Amino acid sequence: MPLRGRVRQAEKSMAGREYNPAMTTEPSITSTHSSGPTSGEEVALLRSVLDAERDTLARISDRLGDDAESWDRAISLVAGCEGHVVVSGMGKSGLVGAKISATLSSLGRPSHTLHPAEAVHGDLGRVRRGDVALLLSYSGETEEIVALASILKADKVPCIGISRDATSTLGTLCPAHLALGEITEACALNLAPTASTTAMMAIGDALAIAASRRRDFDADAFHRHHPGGMLGAGLRPIVELLRFRVGENVAVVRDTGVVRDALAASGDGRRTGAILLVDAEGRLSGIFTDGDLRRLINHHGPEGLDSPVADIMTRQPRSLTDENLVRDAVRLVRERRVDEIPVVDTDGRPVGILDVQDLVAMKVVRD
Repeated sequence: MPLRGRVRQAEKSMAGREYNPAMTTEPSITSTHSSGPTSGEEVALLRSVLDAERDTLARISDRLGDDAESWDRAISLVAGCEGHVVVSGMGKSGLVGAKISATLSSLGRPSHTLHPAEAVHGDLGRVRRGDVALLLSYSGETEEIVALASILKADKVPCIGISRDATSTLGTLCPAHLALGEITEACALNLAPTASTTAMMAIGDALAIAASRRRDFDADAFHRHHPGGMLGAGLRPIVELLRFRVGENVAVVRDTGVVRDALAASGDGRRTGAILLVDAEGRLSGIFTDGDLRRLINHHGPEGLDSPVADIMTRQPRSLTDENLVRDAVRLVRERRVDEIPVVDTDGRPVGILDVQDLVAMKVVRD
């Protein structure tokens, strides 16, 4: 019977009947697992996993001195690579490799991944002269990785292997090899790649960072590769954010007058939230904020306006130079709980004021 006919038949059979919830049936869901808070036994299990992975990294770290030559060869290959670092692994190792490749790229080493099985079906064309291969396999015997390593060796592509030990097939095929050592996985069955993949990722991070250091990779270079997100925002020069600049909308006054004169000198159209005070050489000596003004009036009334501004201002305020980055401003705001940060040049002369709301707008600090 067509679906429409079945619907009509069902409507006729239900005509005149009242809906009775008791006649409906719901699938019952039973579970043998507790839905309550994590038990002490589970906490112990969670801790054992984290401890196993931590201990694995500690053992690798302890062996670094013994593997110094291998590390030096691997770092030299990555740092000196004129093409791309091609990262390849099978299964979970491939997923770890994707992260390592992304880290290499963000640290100035162009990189992409290559699926080992797809490589022998045409993707070997993605490997070019000047590239370096980074091949991942805990056992060092993964068929697809071993096959890829053999092909790359024949094509004279330098390879770095990461596996359990240098005597594995992968280790013998690669001129540079980083040994993981014997690892007990964190799972109870010692089967699921857990501690071993954590170790691979950590070794990849160490390799990428060491290679970038050899190439003098600095914060400016990192920002060029990573202009977006919180990391990119933190590496912007603060001068790019300055809305309040000396000569435009920030008052700069000598620190020898009284408060009334300083306020008058700030003028219309200038920033009234803060006034920068300077000494005879034009170097920053203090800052006078609207908060200082409110406290002065509350305690002394209008007569307080005739007080020497040097007695009221914040002397030698914490400032930033025009060479500082946004992350430096964020650190200062969090440490000192300030709303306005004077910005000076390398001689200590005011350039402008960075307002905390500029950082809030960038979402690098909370309002």
